[in-house]
Amino acid sequence: MNQVSSQDRVPKTERGRQTRNKLLEAAEIEFGEKGFHDGSISGITQRAGVALGTFYTYFDSKEEIFQALVAYMSHRIREWIGERVADATDRLTAERLGIEAYIEFARQHKGIYRIISEAEFVATDAYRDHYEGFARAYRHNLEKAARKGELRPGDYEAWAWAIMGIVVFLGMRF
Repeated sequence: MNQVSSQDRVPKTERGRQTRNKLLEAAEIEFGEKGFHDGSISGITQRAGVALGTFYTYFDSKEEIFQALVAYMSHRIREWIGERVADATDRLTAERLGIEAYIEFARQHKGIYRIISEAEFVATDAYRDHYEGFARAYRHNLEKAARKGELRPGDYEAWAWAIMGIVVFLGMRF
């Protein structure tokens, strides 16, 4: 039996996409404040201002929306940072702008740390995809900077993970 996931049910209309995003934004607040276990579908729908039945048009369960939320937040963070580093003239400038952008995002989305931390145990695949996606993009950007002569040759994979760790902890601090 094939099960349809929320990723397969991405709405085709703008109104449907807006409603799904409204549910994800409400889930960010619900899970950010209460955590996965104490957060509830009814809390999400109340925050989103939609009927309980509307939730089930887009998601089958609390677990499914949480997994979709991790992917949604991961995408939003990358998009947020990407927009702010787009005009950087070199890798060092991009790093500085990227760190500033990440901290700015974390300040505006205070639940992000709780959501991502809990995802390690609740939505393991989404958690892994979040960090591996960042690492791939980071490694690519470091390799590109090295080809331009902005960095010395090195283990870009290790550097990517090390820089990500620094940025995560800076975000926690600030």
